[in-house]
Amino acid sequence: MLRSLPTRSATVCLVSLGLATAACSEAGRMPLGPEENPTTTLGLNADVTPLEPTSLQLVTGLQGASGSAIGPGRALFVSEGAVGRISRVDPRTGDVTTYASGLPPSIIGIGGVVDVAFIGGTAYALVTLVSDPLFPTGEINGIYRVDGPSSFTLIADIGAYNLANPPSGFDYFVGTGVLYALEVYRGGLLVTDGHLNRVLHVSRDGEISVFKAFGNTVPTGLEVKGNTIYMAEAGPVPHLPADGKVVAFGPGSSGVKQVAAGAPLLVDVERGRGGTLFAIAQGVFGGGDPGAPASPSTGSLVRVEGDGTFSEVLNELDRPTSLEFIGNTAYVVTLPGEIWRIDNVSGPPYGVSH
Repeated sequence: MLRSLPTRSATVCLVSLGLATAACSEAGRMPLGPEENPTTTLGLNADVTPLEPTSLQLVTGLQGASGSAIGPGRALFVSEGAVGRISRVDPRTGDVTTYASGLPPSIIGIGGVVDVAFIGGTAYALVTLVSDPLFPTGEINGIYRVDGPSSFTLIADIGAYNLANPPSGFDYFVGTGVLYALEVYRGGLLVTDGHLNRVLHVSRDGEISVFKAFGNTVPTGLEVKGNTIYMAEAGPVPHLPADGKVVAFGPGSSGVKQVAAGAPLLVDVERGRGGTLFAIAQGVFGGGDPGAPASPSTGSLVRVEGDGTFSEVLNELDRPTSLEFIGNTAYVVTLPGEIWRIDNVSGPPYGVSH
């Protein structure tokens, strides 16, 4: 069991739940084909008065809440890294039940199981920062298939892969990486690494490869539409708004396209009703040790506009970490263990929440 970390580990630039930055050149730019251009906000009918978004605190008391997914029964599934658990949440009532438990929990205050994704009815859990040469424990960082309420199969040892296939061109010292988000792509899974600044592709039989490498951008949340991958970037400390971006890229592309920029400490991106892109900004970096989250209640839900900017949908969110949509309703998971339901996110022509 880990008792303490070497002093040097305190200098990791970890974002919200454990992201790290490293100096490197900026990623290249590339044009996307018309079919890959992101769908952003459409004009509203001038004769229709849109409903204002409304928010409701749906859940409290989650432990180390971070990633989320919509799964079987259109329920919300949330990872709780502090206790090695995935919880199922009824999106209407907020009732919480345990879906799976017994995954490696966080041992250093961040990490553990940080995200969940479904391929069909099968859940996959992303686990990070449970062991490293800096703090060896014998646990494994990677992707676990959920076989039952307390039964799991390791399908990809990403920590070992990262140690054997280190990046180059910038400094880092958590050799196993700091994994953040998990997303289904072409029958496999994509994983962002906010310390080694790359996206990995993992097949269901555990084959791991680097899908795309980046500079000092801090990759965070993911969304997929067809062959196009949308990715949030938090940017390096101090996480200036100009560095909070949504970018897009596809398989085999040599660079990325900037979709929007201008939100501080961006940690997730999702498509809402009608294909409109939304993102969550954790908020204003409050300083302190690298790895500190945003200042409380400075986060926001933002919408991607066609001119490459963000417009604010709802503010004063308290350190949000992930975002999901069911119809016209957004569900925001926060670092303090809450889930907020936000109705009427999109105006006409997409209608009211269901």
